[in-house]
Amino acid sequence: METSAPRAGSQVVATQLTRHSPCHRTETLRVFSRDELAEMAATGQGNFESLDLAEFAKKQPWWRKLFGQESGPSAEKYSVATQLLIGGVTGWCTGFIFQKVGKLAATAVGGGFFLLQIANHTGYIKVDWQRVEKDMKKAKEQLKIRKSNQIPNEVRSKAEEVVSFVKKNVLVTGGFFGGFLLGMAS
Repeated sequence: METSAPRAGSQVVATQLTRHSPCHRTETLRVFSRDELAEMAATGQGNFESLDLAEFAKKQPWWRKLFGQESGPSAEKYSVATQLLIGGVTGWCTGFIFQKVGKLAATAVGGGFFLLQIANHTGYIKVDWQRVEKDMKKAKEQLKIRKSNQIPNEVRSKAEEVVSFVKKNVLVTGGFFGGFLLGMAS
């Protein structure tokens, strides 16, 4: 591994390679001071690879710094309080935004319906109620046909993914749900 010259004040992690047998290799991670590494390199002790942690951290994307190398179940990475806090805060934010957008959408739909009723009552619009009733019957029949068919595989696989995520991250999901309800209420 190539390394650049480490910056002053940064820690250096060295991997010491120790051979126990010709086919088996053991790696030991140890933190050395810069002086220890310079001395070992000068005397030729051991086989070392060094890594400057400050430079390594600069090259990592922000999501790796936050979530780690793999994004697995959060139960393995964070404490119970942290999981509940993360779920609760994201749930509250989602619920709050959902509430505000929901009010806006309900106002727009209700206001549009109200304006259409006024326009119909004053004679600006004529509604063919028989045609509306005929179209509603067609829509009901189509819904009955779709209801009798089985769930598509895409929907089933997505539902299985959601269930799997919820099972692996029970605390985060619970915190999110509680925070969502609080966000909706505020």
